[in-house]
Amino acid sequence: MENKVIKTIGVLTSGGDAPAMNAAVRAVVRTAIARGLSVKGILRGYSGLLNEEIIDMTEKSTSNIISRGGTILRTARCEEFKNPEVQKVAADICRKHGIDGLVVIGGDGSFRGAGCLAKLGINTVALPGTIDLDIACTEYTIGFDTAVNTAMEAIDKIKDTSISHERCSIIEVMGRDAGYIALWCGMATGAENILIPEKFDGNLPQTEMEVIESILRSRAKGKKHHLIVNAEGIGHSYGMAKRIEAATGIETRATILGHMQRGGNPTAIDRFHASMMGAYAVDLLIRGGNKRVVGYKHGEYYDLDIQEALSMTKNIDEYQLEIAKILGKTVGDYH
Repeated sequence: MENKVIKTIGVLTSGGDAPAMNAAVRAVVRTAIARGLSVKGILRGYSGLLNEEIIDMTEKSTSNIISRGGTILRTARCEEFKNPEVQKVAADICRKHGIDGLVVIGGDGSFRGAGCLAKLGINTVALPGTIDLDIACTEYTIGFDTAVNTAMEAIDKIKDTSISHERCSIIEVMGRDAGYIALWCGMATGAENILIPEKFDGNLPQTEMEVIESILRSRAKGKKHHLIVNAEGIGHSYGMAKRIEAATGIETRATILGHMQRGGNPTAIDRFHASMMGAYAVDLLIRGGNKRVVGYKHGEYYDLDIQEALSMTKNIDEYQLEIAKILGKTVGDYH
């Protein structure tokens, strides 16, 4: 770690928004001020940094935001930040505004941007803010718990009407490259089929045929409804519903939950972990931390090098998948 005196900390949220980002921002601001530092909020992520959308923040700036979804700092994606020359401009802007340390809240793309600024002399710490739980270095990512609970509650409601009409329901949840939301929601709602990108080989007709066979087996055992949780990374839910209905003769409806999963009041779990991670990031910067990611493993918060974090890979737990299949197996019309 570099021995650099930190007087002013900047904080930004980048990429897709996630519930409890506000809790993390609040913790950064209030912890920094409690430690005698100044704080500047950077609006609209790296794009706002380049446009110098930078504001002074006080405790009052974060009043009553811990329960709000989204991010008061706003967020945006910034493709131009991949350009090394643009990164140099961003580092110069940080220095111009007296920002000695920067807390970046976002996913792996945001981590890469933080790593680039670190190489240019701006001490950076990144927090895992993504509903997808797809950051390999941590067991928890800010917003995942809220997103799963939001999706679960919606699926529960859809399942009620699916049972009433004795139909098949396909619920598409978010997760372009990661199936954690689908797996957790499928397990929590008793889904008969859970479709995730990690186990999808690109053969959609084969996948649909396996689902159709599952539905027919269930009907033969007396099952009157069927629930399929489908990850965004597989998609095609509306077309899949039409083809399943044509093949089985069973009324089939598809519902895409979409961006409702990103919004809403964060759960206690998200508020607590986001707050702890935000405070940890500030204290890490004060100790001279640079180019670090804050993670959570085995019940403890810790930090590691950004490049090390980005090099790590994460796979769906096979045992969890096995149990999801066992628990989703039809045994008559009792589920």
